Amino acid sequence: MSVETKLERGIVVIQLKGELDHHAVERIRDRIEQQLAENGYRGLVMSFRNIDFMDSSGLGLILGRYRSVTEHGGKMALCEVNPTLRRLFEMSGLLKVIPVYDSEEAAVAAILGA
Repeated sequence: MSVETKLERGIVVIQLKGELDHHAVERIRDRIEQQLAENGYRGLVMSFRNIDFMDSSGLGLILGRYRSVTEHGGKMALCEVNPTLRRLFEMSGLLKVIPVYDSEEAAVAAILGA
């Protein structure tokens, strides 16, 4: 599992690659929280373009970051979700809480426009 982070117009963008399972979640969670704290919790976009597998601990990671961001007054969006993950997100109810966009650019723009 690898994680790339970048800042796009004040929004933290996380690009995940590989398998998002319980072994990877703690390390990733801490890295995301560090980036959010350093950049003011304005917004978070998580890209799933390169995720091969995700278990329920990945859902916990997403929902935990959503809670963290919104408690600080920020916005969160997901992007580039493949059909398998989209189904998982739909079944879990995640899509009722966090919007999903086709691209990072669209997700960042939606947060900035909100």
